Amino acid sequence: MDVIEPEETVAREVVFSGKLITVRKETVSLPSGKTATREIVVHPEVVAILPVLDDGRLVLVRQYRKSVDRILLEIPAGGVDDGESPEDAVRREMVEETGYRVAATEHLCTFYTSPGFTTEKMHLYRATGLSPGEPTEETDQIEVVLMGPEEAASQVGQGEIEDAKTILAILGYSLRS
Repeated sequence: MDVIEPEETVAREVVFSGKLITVRKETVSLPSGKTATREIVVHPEVVAILPVLDDGRLVLVRQYRKSVDRILLEIPAGGVDDGESPEDAVRREMVEETGYRVAATEHLCTFYTSPGFTTEKMHLYRATGLSPGEPTEETDQIEVVLMGPEEAASQVGQGEIEDAKTILAILGYSLRS
């Protein structure tokens, strides 16, 4: 196999700049000498959290997602604010979305969510030593759902959980258990 070479950007245009994302259109030079257009969604880093209670149950959130016009069952997740570490973002997001305070975090992996079109990088953590409290999120409707890991894995297998980060976290947890 030939060596894979990076594409060189020869032109870049910002076609949209919003509160959460920027969309760029880039013209790239290919190793063959031809050019191609790439549409790239620039998104800040995010954290996703697999919260595990002392009794082994998982803390999930059910919320409406406008982009797919559906209510999804997911693990808590959210952006890493400027100047904030991913661990601090885990603790803040857990309180915002679930009300739970976190005593300990464990970094499980970091991955690109969909590198074919977005720069979004996600840091997946396990959170333990959870103490309940009241959620502080004001802009989303979120229902906290407690579920055993076996039931969660079963819902993944039955196609009832469709969110990729949640599938990755639950199946990864099932493999480690």
